[in-house]
Amino acid sequence: MSFIKTTEQDSHYNHLETMGISELLKNINNEDKTVPLAVEKALPQIEKLIEQIVSKLKIGGRLFYIGAGTSGRLGILDASECPPTFGVPHNLVIGLIAGGDTAIRKAVEFAEDSKTLGWENLQSHNINENDVVIGIAASGTTPYVISALETCNANNILTGCITCNQNSPLSVTAKFPIEVIVGPEFLTGSSRMKAGTAQKLVLNMITTTTMIQLGHVKGNKMVDMQLSNNKLVDRGTKMIMTELNISSEEATQLLEKYKNVRLAIQNYNNGNK
Repeated sequence: MSFIKTTEQDSHYNHLETMGISELLKNINNEDKTVPLAVEKALPQIEKLIEQIVSKLKIGGRLFYIGAGTSGRLGILDASECPPTFGVPHNLVIGLIAGGDTAIRKAVEFAEDSKTLGWENLQSHNINENDVVIGIAASGTTPYVISALETCNANNILTGCITCNQNSPLSVTAKFPIEVIVGPEFLTGSSRMKAGTAQKLVLNMITTTTMIQLGHVKGNKMVDMQLSNNKLVDRGTKMIMTELNISSEEATQLLEKYKNVRLAIQNYNNGNK
């Protein structure tokens, strides 16, 4: 099975330093337009992995993202947005990055090259057979990620991955690989660009679809969202007004009483106003 690291191939563009701002923006945008089409080709792979995630989370499992650099940061971003968006516990979707929390803001040298740290990080969360671990690596060659998934496989823990190279070592290791082949970057080797965008799109799909399947959405509304600021309180009030066809004052009272859009609607419908 051949492996060509297309994310590292030479850019289709050259002499970038001679381009004006307008030309640079146009060319970057032209490259970015290709990313959703690459994601579309991977939809069958994404679907298979999400089916597995939903089944595991329904029996009490958790979803782990593990990555290094940009990939690790994107996993942490997606995980951190699940509790406020869907009202789920902070330990349901967990993002891990090579080098720990320091690496979220600053690169930690050689952390991604460790072949033991990934599994150690997972063990610190008492990883078990009910959980799912998704390795994220644009190149598909990050030792920190690959070794963690290898150990997961050996311990009967379900594994998936998101990578941007075909037939990479990571894809071969993961039981449910997702390969989004975006090709060479505008800036050669800068996988924070198209590859990072592709990973973000896939992560959005994974958690949003999973949470809908788990019942955290009603209609098209985030009825389990955390009411953590005035904007979200206002949004929640409007959801209740629309759903129950009541006044703003009534909706506000319900939200203040039950602290949750879903509970407010359910209790009103059950006669508990």
